[in-house]
Amino acid sequence: MPRRVWIVLDVVVLLICLGAAVASWRGGLESIRFLVVEDQPAFTAVRYSGPWVALAALLVAIAGLAVIDLVARCVARSR
Repeated sequence: MPRRVWIVLDVVVLLICLGAAVASWRGGLESIRFLVVEDQPAFTAVRYSGPWVALAALLVAIAGLAVIDLVARCVARSR
């Protein structure tokens, strides 16, 4: 395949992974509001769902590899 196709593919993978990482991170957060109870003040707690947060981390790692590959291909192309 031509080098240009690989560069475009890297950009597409990067954008898809980052978009999916944001969506999965938001899916992994659950805000729970607690009301005032006797002497305790009202507060909001955040619950993290492990599988969704792990998926977001994996997608960010894949996007990072795509960036590294993209930079390597662009530098090699300019030489």
